[in-house]
Amino acid sequence: MNNQTRSYLYAFLSRVYADSLDDKFLIDLKNNDDLLSMIGESTKNWFMVEDMEKIKEELNIDFSSIFLMNAKPLETSVIDSKDEILVGLQNPVMQFYFNHNYDLNLSATHLQTPDHLSVELAFMQNLIGRDEKATQAEFLKKHLLNWAAPYFIGIKEMTTTPLYSDLCDFTVEFLTSDYDYLKEELRNE
Repeated sequence: MNNQTRSYLYAFLSRVYADSLDDKFLIDLKNNDDLLSMIGESTKNWFMVEDMEKIKEELNIDFSSIFLMNAKPLETSVIDSKDEILVGLQNPVMQFYFNHNYDLNLSATHLQTPDHLSVELAFMQNLIGRDEKATQAEFLKKHLLNWAAPYFIGIKEMTTTPLYSDLCDFTVEFLTSDYDYLKEELRNE
């Protein structure tokens, strides 16, 4: 998979997990057969047969139920048994950003935490743009694969829409295959 496609997929996933999906995003998604097929056949079929208003309403309910109420996609919250969100450099993700000269401007996002899934995926997109393969592999291994894969396996049972159900599988498969790709690329350098 080339860097442009990888970057696009990280950006897409970052947007999907950042907030409920708006009309423009859903229309663009509905018109992207390749992406719908990549996510999953259930999702593609759902978008082809259901009314957009119904899709939007069901996705909003599913997003709110999963990502806002029951299983917030925050690394420290998933890893820490106390369900505490660590801030500043005591947060291992913030420490990683700092160690790799990445300036994170949390005031530019409503997420307000450095280890939100959406922010971590956007960081990967940024690393691809900077062509830092070793750092990408390190971040995947130390962070995203360490918590996001088990997170998605765990929340899949909570999903009620084909999109979020398929995205659970797709995200785990994508992160895993991207890590394998990076390991191979680094071996060949």
